[in-house]
Amino acid sequence: MSEIQLRPTVATDLSRLMGIDHSITSQSVWQLELRRDTGQVMTIFREVRLPRSVNVSYPHDPFALADDWVRKSMMYTAFIGQDLVGYTSLLERGAASVVWITDLVVDVAYRRQGVGSALLAAGQDWAASRSHRRIILEMQSKNLPAIRLAQKFGYEFCGYNDHYYINQDVALFFAKVLK
Repeated sequence: MSEIQLRPTVATDLSRLMGIDHSITSQSVWQLELRRDTGQVMTIFREVRLPRSVNVSYPHDPFALADDWVRKSMMYTAFIGQDLVGYTSLLERGAASVVWITDLVVDVAYRRQGVGSALLAAGQDWAASRSHRRIILEMQSKNLPAIRLAQKFGYEFCGYNDHYYINQDVALFFAKVLK
């Protein structure tokens, strides 16, 4: 296997990035259970194995991706050889000294080969080089591969937002303190 190369995203990458299959396949989900009782609210997330794999669509509007990307603070594109294989986009929230990873996408043919890990590490390094205190990774509750990646890198679950995405899916947030 060829080496994974990363570089800041350039304008000519954008149309190719939009062509990547952004969907994922998942065998399990984090199911939200919300209980309201006598003025208290209790939230429980439980990993539930599905009876069969489910194809999960990307939660962002595919026709608005390029417009959204121009508002990002940084993007990295991953290559293996000449093949564009993935990207990540980062958004600084300066007042809180936090960087949000809003996109972390790897082309289907190149998944489970370290591309996501390389992109996540690049995002962390970039955030740390800009003296940010914390990095937050957002994902759908149905995206078990992203949940596992976050956990592998030492991110901790820090919250959720129901009906967060355009498709009404639950967003999960995992954070890591940067040294």
